[in-house]
Amino acid sequence: MRRLTFDLDVLRSFVLGIKLGSFAKAAEHLGRSTSAVSAQLKKLEDQVDNPILRRSGRGMVLTPTGEILFSYAKRLLELNDEAATSVQGIELEGCVRLGLQEDFGEHFLTETLGNFSRAHPRIRIEARVSRNAELLELVMGGRLDLALAWDAGNGTPYSQFVTELPMCWIGRADCTYVSNNEPLPLVAFDSPCLMRSAATNALDHARIPWRVAFTSPSLSSIWAAVGAGLGITVRTQAGLPKHLHLLGDMPELPNIGLILHRAESEPAPPVRRLSEILLVNLDDLLPSHRLGELRRNHSSPLKQGAG
Repeated sequence: MRRLTFDLDVLRSFVLGIKLGSFAKAAEHLGRSTSAVSAQLKKLEDQVDNPILRRSGRGMVLTPTGEILFSYAKRLLELNDEAATSVQGIELEGCVRLGLQEDFGEHFLTETLGNFSRAHPRIRIEARVSRNAELLELVMGGRLDLALAWDAGNGTPYSQFVTELPMCWIGRADCTYVSNNEPLPLVAFDSPCLMRSAATNALDHARIPWRVAFTSPSLSSIWAAVGAGLGITVRTQAGLPKHLHLLGDMPELPNIGLILHRAESEPAPPVRRLSEILLVNLDDLLPSHRLGELRRNHSSPLKQGAG
């Protein structure tokens, strides 16, 4: 049996195209032509001697072979990028002060710190999980080197747009949230909150009555209240607990931007390195092209049977 040696550049185009839901977007992101990326995919299919994509409606989806290859390709690229980061910055040392929204404070922070500490064992990270206003205040005051925060329209001098994510209605799949024309119960952060405002504005526009059933300054408390069936909430898919679901047939919500803020225009090498790893890990965390599929798989909270 002949031994295959995959081209990592080809795998990177393949993985990015799947994550973005478009190989044209992947080509633009990588600075290549669409025809060049198409040639890479043809090369990949020739190597595995099986189709890796099939047409579904107007788009393309993975075949069983493609799903297997996609899983291994992500692991190969992660190991390659970790090795490259490690050898390029083996002498780095110091401290980086990082701030994050709660949505990214559990799984994402654990993975990011793990990748970073393996590559740079002599750099210490001081992490702070907080809400937007405090994060921006700490960056502006020089008490954080980096902060990953939602776009509230009040940026900092040295910030970088990362991505834009759809806000989603989230709840339990087995709950009836409205009966006898009662207002829709909402679970939300204490005011002011961007996503709380988005939820109430959307409901008001759709003329759906609502009430605030539970508030908290803690995201873990928000998830617990939604999990207990007290109401529905609005967040993005980032950090969504597995026992909760995206809810369909609800008023449309806007997207929200994600911004990486820096305290300095020319940050120190350890800060630059952590920025790079943050952005790579965010690519893996936020497969936003799947949101439409997830929404279609869940029914409306206004129509579900009691659970």
